[in-house]
Amino acid sequence: MAEIRSTLDMVMERAARMAARAEDIPAEQETEQKGMRLIADFLSGKQSGLKELLDQEDPAEQMAFRRGMAKALIRNVVIPRDDMLMNSSATAITGLIELAGEPGGEVESVCSELTQLLQQYAQHKEQTKQQLEDAIKAQLAQQLQEQMGEAPDLATIDPTLHPQYQKEWTQAQTNLNDQYTQAFDERKEILLQRFS
Repeated sequence: MAEIRSTLDMVMERAARMAARAEDIPAEQETEQKGMRLIADFLSGKQSGLKELLDQEDPAEQMAFRRGMAKALIRNVVIPRDDMLMNSSATAITGLIELAGEPGGEVESVCSELTQLLQQYAQHKEQTKQQLEDAIKAQLAQQLQEQMGEAPDLATIDPTLHPQYQKEWTQAQTNLNDQYTQAFDERKEILLQRFS
C-alpha cells in the first residue's frame, strides 16, 4: 500500500530545499543584496551619506556592496509618470554621483544626461498634453457650434472628460515613453558597466 505523506512532511521538505538554496547564494551576491536594501532607505530619506556607509563596510566586501547600491539606484531612474517618480529618479541620480566619488567623471556626465532627459521628458509630456487638450477642445467647440448655431464658451469645455481624449492621451504617452525608454536604457547600461 502506498504511503500517504502528511502535509507537515511536505512542508518540512520544502523548507529544507529552500534553506539549501539560500545557502547556495554566494557571499558576494548576499553583500550586493545588502547594498540594494540600503538604497531603499536612502530613497525614502531615512539614510544619507552613501559614501560614508560604503566606507563602513569591510574593505573586502566594498566592491560588491557598492555594485548592489549602484544597481538599485540605476533601477530607480525611470521615466516619470508623476512627480513622485520624478523626485525618486532625481534622488537616485544624486546617489549615483555621490557613490561614484569622482567629480567631473564619466558617471557624473552620464547622470547629467539622465537629468536632462528627465527634464525634457516632463516638458515634452506637458506640451503634448496641452496640444491634445487644445485640439480636442477646438473639435468639441466646433461640434457644439454646429449643433447650437452659436459659439460655446471655451472655458466650460473640459476636453479631458471626452473618451477620444483618453484614447489619444494613452497613445501619446505610449509613444512618448517609447521614445525616451531607449535613451534612458542606453545611459543606464553605461552606468551599470561603470559600477561593475
